[in-house]
Parts: sequence; C-alpha cells; structure tokens
Amino acid sequence: MESANNAAVESVPAPAYSLWQLILYALRLGTFGFGGPVALVGYMHRDLVEDRKWISESDYKEGLALAQLMPGPLAAQLMMYLGYVHYRNLGATLAGIAFVVPSFIMVLLIGMAYVGYGGLTWMQAVFYGVGAAVIGIIAISAYKLTTKSIGKDRLLWAIFLVAAAVTIITQSESVWLFLGAGVLVWFVKAPPKNWSKQGGMHGIALAAIPTPVTATVAGTLDWPVLLQIAVFFAEAGAFVFGSGLAIVPFLYGGVVTEHQWLTERQFVDAVAVAMITPGPVVITVGFIGYLVAGFPGAVVAALATFLPCYLFTIIPAPYFKKYGKQPGIIAFVDGVTAAAIGTIAGAVVVLGQRSITDITTALLALVTVVLLWKIKKLPEPVIVAAAAMIGLIVYPLIHS
Repeated sequence: MESANNAAVESVPAPAYSLWQLILYALRLGTFGFGGPVALVGYMHRDLVEDRKWISESDYKEGLALAQLMPGPLAAQLMMYLGYVHYRNLGATLAGIAFVVPSFIMVLLIGMAYVGYGGLTWMQAVFYGVGAAVIGIIAISAYKLTTKSIGKDRLLWAIFLVAAAVTIITQSESVWLFLGAGVLVWFVKAPPKNWSKQGGMHGIALAAIPTPVTATVAGTLDWPVLLQIAVFFAEAGAFVFGSGLAIVPFLYGGVVTEHQWLTERQFVDAVAVAMITPGPVVITVGFIGYLVAGFPGAVVAALATFLPCYLFTIIPAPYFKKYGKQPGIIAFVDGVTAAAIGTIAGAVVVLGQRSITDITTALLALVTVVLLWKIKKLPEPVIVAAAAMIGLIVYPLIHS
C-alpha cells in the first residue's frame, strides 16, 4: 500500500488549491448542494473540473468510476476520492467529513422538531415544489455530464443508452452493468495481451460484490438497540450499490419490515427529509437513527453508514492512481463512466415520474431547466427556496 502511495505521490503535480480551500468547497456543497447524488456529481464536475480546474478530467472520471463500482453513496465517495487526488488519506477524510456534517446537522434538527411536534405536516407541501425543481436541476446536470464525457464515441453512446434504458425499466442500478460496460470497452479499445496477468482489476471488482452472510448473522443476534443500529446501517453502507437513492428499498426492508423501528408514514417522512435537505440523500439515516434512539442513534447510524464507503474509497484509491494511466484501465474507466452517466440520465426519468404529478410540477421543472440554461450563475439554492415557497402556497389549494 505504502509503495503504491509513494508512486502516486511522485506522479501527481502540485495542486492549484490548498486543502483548506477544498474543505471549504466540500462544506459549502454539503450545505447548499440540493438535488441528490445526480445533481451533486454534476456540481463537482462543473465547479472543480470546468470552472476552477482543480481536478483533471481523468481524475474525475476515475473517481466517478470507483464510486460506481464500490458499494455506498455515490456523491460522498466521489467527494472523498477528489479529496484523495492531491491530499491523499487526509484529504479524503476531511473532504468527506466536511461534505456530510452540514446535512447531518440539518436532519438532526428536523428530527428533533419532528419528535417534538408530532410529525411534519408541511413536508408534503414543501416536497411538492422542491421535488419538481430538483428534477430540472438534475436534468441540466445530467445533460452537461453527458455532452462532456461521452463526446462522439459511438460505443460509449450505445453503453449510455443501454444503461439509461435499463435504469428506467428496472428503476434500479446494477454493479454488473458498470462492470460489463468497463470490460466491453476494455476488450474493444485496449484488449489485454494476457488475460491471466491483467485480471487483477477484475478480481478486485468481484471482491466488492456483496454476500448475504453478514446480514443473516446480524438478524439472528439479540443485541442492544444501538448495536443493532450499528450493524444494520453498516450493512446498508457496505452492501448497497448505486446512488444514495438505491439505499431506500434496503432501509425500508430493515427499518419498517424487519426491525419495525418506524411506521410506514415515518419512513416516508424520513425519505422526504433527505430529499428536501442538501447534501447526500443517504443522510436520511441520521433522521431514522434519531427517531429510533435519539442523538446517539443518529450518530451511530451515520457513522456506520459512511465508514464502509470511506474504506471502499481510500483502500483501492492508490491502485486507481498508480495504474489509472494504462490503456486498458483508461478504456475500462471510460466504459464504466458511460454506464454511470447513462444510469444518471435514466434516474432523471425515474425520479421525474415520481415528482412530476400535474401541470404545476411540470411547469416548475420546465422553468427550472430554462432558468439554469439561460442564467449560468443562478445559484441552485435560490431555485429550491422559491420552489419550496410555491409548494407551500399551491399544495394546500390543490389538496384542500
């Protein structure tokens, strides 16, 4: 590990930014970055690659590929990897913490209000407006990512379209799709001369595929509540692939059905809290943990969820940096990236079906797209705040 780190350090040019600047950026994105994983990865590309040029296109693509291949929340892992690029484990650690903590504090405060005032009756009204605006935000982000990363390569476009279609049809993400796309482009553009010598990456990828053993053991032991929370949410962080939205079905099965910690209504409110707060969608685990066991439950749930994704980022990162410039690896990453962006585009459609339910929400999404297209520097939080106000006004009128 150390030799791999040393080799990577020697090949990386001096960064054009300080670690403190990156931490402040992660803190700001975690505080004001609305739209879920699809929008957040788009913001990182726009801000760090295109505008500030702190991160190279190749480093960003490597990070996106790693985040898609490994289990855990997409946006958080990508931020950790981007922190690793120039500042190694310290950068990954501090950038990840700065990105997650603001939204954790927000959901914790909302959780306190939820428990104190018996529910969030205004949540549906806010989400009615915000959900529609978020679709417009992520649609623009997906478009920019697609045009920037896919280019005119027909093979990558084919992979993009297949991934988008699979996501729309199945309404889920599959690591096998990413692996298959990477291997296909690898064999087409830079076929390995000797399979046995270059099978290491394939083996590493397969090692990341989850097994149900831990989940089975955890379900049969009678542990105190906090330990049960730690084990369950560690499983959620370690064995769920795809974006933060992919963790929702897993959480429902454990929180509502298996452990019966929350009612269905409480769980729906928890997901709504995650969607209307900035930062990673997975931070809903903090809200759930608070409802189950107060402040200690929130802290344990959040730590248990994000620790696996942190380890799944910093452990393979040196090897991505060391071998990432080889033609075969570049081809593999290109394939995974095309599938990842296709999945993101498909997620826009899936989320749109759930958030755009009438003419008002359709207009909100359309106006958001037009505003972001015409006004390049328009801050997304301004749009989200305006959409929330519209939701609070319009929703009661429609559902009175």
